[in-house]
Amino acid sequence: MRIALHLTLCSLSILPMQANLAEDPDPHLWLEEVQGEAALKWVRERNAITTAALQAEPDFEATRQQLLAILDSKDRIPAVVRRGAWFYNFWQDAAQPRGLWRRTSLEEFRKAEPRWDSVLDLDALAKTEGENWVWGGAVCLGPEYRLCLVSLSRGGADATVIREFDSVTKAFVPSGFQLAEAKSEVAWIDADTLYVGTDFGPGSMTASGYPRVIKRWKRGTPLTQAQTVFEAQLQDVAAGVRVDRTPGFERVVFSRSVDFFNELRFIATPSGNRPLDIPSDASWSFWHSAGAAGDTLLLELRSDLVGGGVTYSRGSLLAADVPEFLAGKRNFQVLFAPTPTRSLAGYATTRSHVVINVLDNVASRLEEWQRSDPDAAHEGAGAGRFAGRNIEAPFPGTLSCAEMHDPLHREDAFAEQYLLSYTDFLTPDTLWLARTGSDRRDALKARTASFDASGMHAEQHFATGKDGTRVPYFVVWPQGAAPAAPGKGAHPTLLYGYGGFEVSMQPWYPAAFGAAWFAHGGVLAVANIRGGGEFGPGWHQAAQKANKQRSYDDFIAIAEDLIARGITRPRHLGIEGGSNGGLLVGAVATQRPELINAVVCQVPLLDMKRYHKLLAGASWMAEYGDPDDPEQWETISRYSPYQNVRRDVKLPKMLITTSTRDDRVHPGHARKMAARLAEFGHDVLYYENIEGGHGGAADNAQRALIQALEFTYLWQQLGPVSASK
Repeated sequence: MRIALHLTLCSLSILPMQANLAEDPDPHLWLEEVQGEAALKWVRERNAITTAALQAEPDFEATRQQLLAILDSKDRIPAVVRRGAWFYNFWQDAAQPRGLWRRTSLEEFRKAEPRWDSVLDLDALAKTEGENWVWGGAVCLGPEYRLCLVSLSRGGADATVIREFDSVTKAFVPSGFQLAEAKSEVAWIDADTLYVGTDFGPGSMTASGYPRVIKRWKRGTPLTQAQTVFEAQLQDVAAGVRVDRTPGFERVVFSRSVDFFNELRFIATPSGNRPLDIPSDASWSFWHSAGAAGDTLLLELRSDLVGGGVTYSRGSLLAADVPEFLAGKRNFQVLFAPTPTRSLAGYATTRSHVVINVLDNVASRLEEWQRSDPDAAHEGAGAGRFAGRNIEAPFPGTLSCAEMHDPLHREDAFAEQYLLSYTDFLTPDTLWLARTGSDRRDALKARTASFDASGMHAEQHFATGKDGTRVPYFVVWPQGAAPAAPGKGAHPTLLYGYGGFEVSMQPWYPAAFGAAWFAHGGVLAVANIRGGGEFGPGWHQAAQKANKQRSYDDFIAIAEDLIARGITRPRHLGIEGGSNGGLLVGAVATQRPELINAVVCQVPLLDMKRYHKLLAGASWMAEYGDPDDPEQWETISRYSPYQNVRRDVKLPKMLITTSTRDDRVHPGHARKMAARLAEFGHDVLYYENIEGGHGGAADNAQRALIQALEFTYLWQQLGPVSASK
């Protein structure tokens, strides 16, 4: 699938501001002007080159249509959120490219073709208002869930316009609550009052571009008259607020996110905001189980905690009685404790149970904990308050739990039920309605297979990192494929990774890969490198800040292992990652270019000298460090891709993609990297979607186009299987 057309960006002018080069050591700084006329002209020129080079391939259009059909498929399982008697879903397909906010009952949802009640048609709204609206979600006021604060994004940006919507009349509320476009924080207090964090004017947003001030806003009054109730610092990431409206347990907690992983909390009291003594790096929630004694604090630790003379290890899930905790007692019960191979992947609650999702060597298992007697008198959170058991569920693969219980309804038919889904690399998603206390499940939905998995198999391997650490990864084999002798592998192989922010790369059902990759003999490898959360907080923290290079070393070790196992060799090995994963593949491409022949770099960070000055970048200094600190920059500079492009080192041809409307990771990262590669004589393809935000695309047609460009590029670079035999 190769073509004769072979273009680099060197043939076009890329330096319209050459007169300023002497004053500005970065000749591509002008590309950071997102909507600048010269920058957008540059984008359009590169887009034209890339689409011409890839769309000319004979299989491109067929691939694009296949991918679009998968994305628009009616047999996808709708993701639902329960609000009262309704199950809400946001749906996009060929008929509704912008999307339809809709709802149905549980009984209808069980049917093969449910009847959906349309609530808000984004396509019609966008047409009527002349806006490129993208759905940003809704915050609805329980227990009726009639009034909702709907977020609408222009082109997929994180910044949204917020409008009050009536889900009964299915119309925006005349003269209702409205907020102009911003990265806002909103929470209902009651039907006539909100907590609001937004751009109130100078000084109201943090250096990271998020709300710094929280105000109390009454219906019918101008926003300028809203009362300030909480403030964060300018250097903080954001101010936040959580409102617990559970009858009998009403609370408001304000927060200062001092960095990406640490948050100071304050509980609102009649005498003012009182510090809540929760470890700043712990995740937390209040859980109100049946009975007056069921007021529980759940803590997920990211660092060790000493309480009541006991040391609780990072990665644990603890339970404590809230009144006792607020009184200063530190009596915890451990609901989960990590091991070297087991970590906490999340949890969901019902009225009287906590369902825990455990990663066991990157495969999911479920445990269920029940409060033994919530109404009985008790002293402390000692043994006997909770009892646990294992839940029989599919293994190995990825299990996900979603809550159904509504604590605002004392009489709730779904009080002990939850949604449970399972998938793996070769098994389409299945969704069940599960009930605590039982291993039985009621099947709700099952996705139809998008590709023929007969003869395919997935396996897990471990590479040895540079420092001797065992690093797991998955390999998904197409039908009839097998390894060759070490170093002699010839299978086109794509290695995917992320490796940051404690995000785990678990198995998923790769429908698009089935059509565009596996069907033609491609192998998929998925890396579980340090920086992720596969083995808990320690796995992440081992590759944070000064140790970030470990993520890249682990990824390189997996690439070398794929070659040593006879799965592939550098000529046929490509790498892919997005956002932090884009930084990952950019760093690996500049450090070990001889290992690979293709790089798909999506919505990436790449200029780590300036990342903290661009959009939300300042919020990530807890992950990467501060490049303005000379000592920290000494470390960061060694892996920052933009600063490590060399004229005299041959790099693989790269495909870099981003979105003009990405207001999280600045598109200047991708633009400048492409320009520098071209400046230094390297071959590069670049595509920037005008819409899409950090997700890269605003609708399925855009997603299918970008995916088709990526797969076509990979086949160009890595070659069809027949050419390797």
